[in-house]
Amino acid sequence: MPPDAPVTVSVVIPALNDAVMLEACLAALALQTRPADEIIVVDNGSTDDTAEVARRHGAIVVPEPRRGIFPATARGFDSASGDILARLDADSVPPRDWIARIVPPFARNPSLAAVTGPGDFYGSTPLVHWLAEHLYIGGYTWFCGMILGHAPLFGSNLALKASAWQRMRLTVHRDVREIHDDLDLAYAIEPDMDVLWDDTLRVGVSARPFASAKGFWRRIRWAFGTLALNWQSPFARRAARRRRREVLAAEA
Repeated sequence: MPPDAPVTVSVVIPALNDAVMLEACLAALALQTRPADEIIVVDNGSTDDTAEVARRHGAIVVPEPRRGIFPATARGFDSASGDILARLDADSVPPRDWIARIVPPFARNPSLAAVTGPGDFYGSTPLVHWLAEHLYIGGYTWFCGMILGHAPLFGSNLALKASAWQRMRLTVHRDVREIHDDLDLAYAIEPDMDVLWDDTLRVGVSARPFASAKGFWRRIRWAFGTLALNWQSPFARRAARRRRREVLAAEA
């Protein structure tokens, strides 16, 4: 892409039987102050009106028959044409300035691979919201940030440089179903890549995965499974990033 060419943004939304929530997500994207250049809804085998809702809102529908959040996400990233691959869940509700805010950080930092932030939970009860925000997301960002050596990624609110995805796409576990795709992506961040976690970059996120103990512990089980699949020494990761920064500084 020429240096002065406008940056394009593709929004990728994996969905499975999410017609009602997808409607709200796409309606919020239609109100963006900086519109998406394309919206891709990856239909992961829905039997409801998910694909129809997506088409009615002008989204491109890409089928992915292999069930799982990462197979669907990877299919969407591979199908996207944008310079920046923005990622939402079907139940995400982005504020009007969401796309406008995720673009500038990439221009300011050429090493930036991803921009991400937390969610404001809706649905369920205030107690579930508190637990989801402080115990689950808070624990995730602290613990995974410590072992990764950089900020983690939150898949419901994420933007990834397309060139970074091209470097990562064959190293991530894109065909594994019971996995947290955002944590797996975070492990694929290479030493010369930066990640920006912005606490003020927030989207609405449904609390439905935390509404039952079964749903909550399933997510915990997947988290530890993803860690086991990718395990690397935190000290080695930090050392590799430090060495890479030293090389870049010497070359500057």
